[in-house]
Amino acid sequence: MTRTLTLIALAAGATLSAGALAKLPPPSEAQQAKAAETKARAAWSDKVAAFQLCRAQDKIATRYYAERQAQGKDARAAVQTAPCADPGPFVAPVAAAPAAPVPAVASTGADAKPVAPGAVQSPAKAP
Repeated sequence: MTRTLTLIALAAGATLSAGALAKLPPPSEAQQAKAAETKARAAWSDKVAAFQLCRAQDKIATRYYAERQAQGKDARAAVQTAPCADPGPFVAPVAAAPAAPVPAVASTGADAKPVAPGAVQSPAKAP
């Protein structure tokens, strides 16, 4: 009984996984632009978080050293670190303009003539 159930489950899994292995169509330009903006916004968010963390650490270190001095205790000198870098406001990436298509050339000789974009050129008809 368990062997039959195992075989049925295996067959169902193989059938359902075939759809998961199907190739997706390439993303459109709008989808690519949206993905690039999302990626840029995530990177900016990470920079903002790092900036806020840096400022918080500086504030805590300053308070720690001030309290130690107020209590009359020795505190080692603060280690100088790089200043906190403010990432500024988010700026969306500029999409590059699509390049103009380069016309295909039928032959490489001096009498080469450009072929219309997308045209099919048969090598049998080449001069």
